[in-house]
Amino acid sequence: MLSVNLSGKVIDDPDLLGFITSALARHDVKAERLIFEITETQAVENTGAAVDLIRRVTELGCRFALDDFGSGFASYQYLKELPVDLVKIDGTFIRNMAMDDADRVFVRALAEVAQGLGKQTVAEFVEDETTLEMLRVLGVDYAQGYHVGRPRKHIAPHL
Repeated sequence: MLSVNLSGKVIDDPDLLGFITSALARHDVKAERLIFEITETQAVENTGAAVDLIRRVTELGCRFALDDFGSGFASYQYLKELPVDLVKIDGTFIRNMAMDDADRVFVRALAEVAQGLGKQTVAEFVEDETTLEMLRVLGVDYAQGYHVGRPRKHIAPHL
């Protein structure tokens, strides 16, 4: 999988769909391996246009994730309005989960809400096996962090 962060400003760019379409063809990237991440804390100016873009890019085979979920005030509104496939639970809830009962309660609740809406969940900032096992028990679908794999500076050619 290859994840690409998109800002609210980029989401509102009318040329983005054409850029994505041509980039997929030019670089021979399998669309189903590409996940675009929309950061929840970055405002999307035109939600209707964002919904349309997400649907059209999803038709190409790409997927979308709502990143840093739970870190801002618009979380639930975006989750309700944007047709994303994945919800990435913000690392501030994951980081101290092994020692903080409140963080575990939040993670479980966020995962249940997302999954109740048909979205898969990803936990950010997974740094050890204890946290990974707790996430399994809490029903989180995927994990991201140094314990699972470090970020790559270069894109692998087989994507």
